[in-house]
This record gives sequence, C-alpha cells and structure tokens, in this order.
Amino acid sequence: MRLIWKLLRQHISFGQLIGFFFANLLGMTIVLLSIQFYSDILPLFQEGDSFLKKDYIVVTKKVGALNSFMRKDNTFSKQEIENLKNQSFVESIGAFTPSQFKVSAGLGMSGTNLGMSTEMFFESVPDEFVDANLNKWEFNPALDVIPIIIPRNYLNLYNFGFAQTRNLPQLSEGLMSVIQMDISLRGNGEHENLKGNIVGFSNRLNTILVPQSFMEWANAKFSSKAEANPSRLIIEVTNPADAAVVKYFQDNGYETEDGKLDNGKTAYFLRMIITIVLCIGLLICILSFYILILSIYLLVQKNTSKFENLLLIGYTPFQVALPYQLMSICLNIFILALSFLIISLLRNVYYIEISSIFPQLQLNTPYLTYAIGGGLVICVSILNALIVRNKINSIRKS
Repeated sequence: MRLIWKLLRQHISFGQLIGFFFANLLGMTIVLLSIQFYSDILPLFQEGDSFLKKDYIVVTKKVGALNSFMRKDNTFSKQEIENLKNQSFVESIGAFTPSQFKVSAGLGMSGTNLGMSTEMFFESVPDEFVDANLNKWEFNPALDVIPIIIPRNYLNLYNFGFAQTRNLPQLSEGLMSVIQMDISLRGNGEHENLKGNIVGFSNRLNTILVPQSFMEWANAKFSSKAEANPSRLIIEVTNPADAAVVKYFQDNGYETEDGKLDNGKTAYFLRMIITIVLCIGLLICILSFYILILSIYLLVQKNTSKFENLLLIGYTPFQVALPYQLMSICLNIFILALSFLIISLLRNVYYIEISSIFPQLQLNTPYLTYAIGGGLVICVSILNALIVRNKINSIRKS
C-alpha cells in the first residue's frame, strides 16, 4: 500500500486539505460547543421559573373603579376560556382553583416568645404548570399533611423585611422545608386541623399553592358552593413575541402579571439566537465536509489513468481506495480531537463567568458531546469511503 500511496499523493492539493481542515474545525467546534453549552446550563433551568423552559403567562381581567361599585364579575367564563384555547398562540391553559372555605395558619418559633397566626387562602393549578419539584407534591387525606408551595418573594420579604426589623432569625429554603405549620380548615359546618409542609418555592406563581387533589377534596368537604369560575388563568404560549398575543389581550381587557409577557419575549429571542448559532455551525460543518468530499472526488478523477493501470495489474478496488479513505478518517479524527480540546478550554472560561452568578453549577463529563462528535465523524468517514469506492468501481467497469 505504501507504493500506491506514493503514486497517488502526487496530485493531492494541500491547499484544499488545509482549507477543509480549518473550515471543518470551525464548524465542528461551533456545533459541539453549542450543544455542550446548552447541556451544561440546562440543569440550572430545570428547577424554578426557567426562561429556557416553556413560556407561561398568568392572565387576569382588568379591575376598574366601576368593578368595585357595581360588583362586576372578573372571572373567566367557560366560553372565554374556550375562545382562548382556540387561539393560534395558545398551547395549553390551566385555571387557578381557589379555596371556597376559611383557612388559617399558625407558626411558632422555638427559642422565641413569638408565634404567628393569620388568615390565609389556598389556590391550585394543574401539576404541569407548577414550577417546582413534584416529588412530594401529593396529598393523602389519611396522612393529614398538606404539601404547600409558596412564592419565593414571600420568603425574601420575611428575611429582609419582617425578620430584620424584629431581630428574628432569617430562614433559608432548606430550613423552611422542615418547618410544619398548623392549618385550620373551616366551612360547611366542618372543621379540621392539618399540618402544612412547605415543599417548594415558586418564581412563576404568586400565590400559596396546594395540590389540585387536595383542593378538590377540601372544596367538596368544606364548601357547599357551586364550582366557581376562575379569576386567573395560566397559559402556555408558543411565541410570546407574537403581536397577536398582545392584541388579543388588549381587545378583551386582559392583563398579565409581573411583566411575564416581556420576560417571555426575552426568552424566545434567546432561544432563537441559540438556534441560529447552532444552524450556522451546522452549515459551516456541512460545507467543510462537502469540500473534503469534493477534494477527494477530484483527486480520484485526476488519477483515473493510474487507477486503471493499478486495477489492470491486479490491485483490488479496496486496495486502491484505502489510502484516500484512511486520509479522510485521520483528518476527521484529528479535527474532532482538536475540537474537543478547544471546547474544553472555552468551557472553563464560561464556567468561571456563569458560576459567579449560579454557584450551584456543576460541570459533568460531556458524554453527549463526545457521542455526537464521534457520530458525525463516523457518518462522514463512511460517506467518503462509499464515494471513493463507487468511483473506483465505476472506473473498473468502464
């Protein structure tokens, strides 16, 4: 094979190979770096109100001065909910179910003479709209324990407002999860005392959440009222930047809470930018692979007469094609290894920046990036081998 290689390499254009090398290195690095960056930061947004997750907005009706005097209903009728479901920008809708009974909660703090008790309320939404870990999000009437999720800003208000002014200890999220509240439920001639456990904190939903199963059980037991229409809806939208969303809400007098529509637009554009960068990397990678395939094809074309002579004196098509196939494989493997090295260096750079904002970020072994990079190299190498082999077989048959 060494003699065949010496004969065939005379027409190899090193300029073309160098062009392929750098173009493929750039494309491969962009593609794999985009995938690696996404997989690294994804765990940060699996919990809590992630702007990389689906886009949700909480919708209410506008409250005007006349509403208070005329006692106008600000709930959503079934027809209004159905109209919303039929809009092109809506993926799914969940309704807030309010508690139709009286709720009071008490909390005592050991080591202090202070105990707190207050009237409160509960709401529930379908589980798929809850932005917290759902491992403990179940209610069993036999256990007399209510899982509760509270807004994270409630805890911040206590720590940085109430606690500081009264010299009380500040509470972490971990500590709050082991504190039990005394919950009293009253209504419809019934009264029951249960325990409440805070199992999570929400950035998306500004309410005191309980499981939907508990709300259905409690409303049925402690309320004789008919099922009320919801006053708030949570909507998953396909594209919060769609002008149709804003127009529909304005036309119907709907409002969104906490500027979620603007946050959703930011998230949409961020995902769009990531997608564009990934597509550009794929395009560069495909073009560089095409350059290599074209270069090898031209080399084969230039050496047609040599191939004919080699085949006539007894060399097999496999022996003739092998030098080009090995050249392609070696180049691709070297480019892949260099891409992994560059990604590793860049990964350390962005880890330092992101970890200063999210200290909980942990970098794991990039198995997915290795697998995708290896898969790309294998696919391209097989394609190159088939092209060269088919070309030489066509020369043999001619």
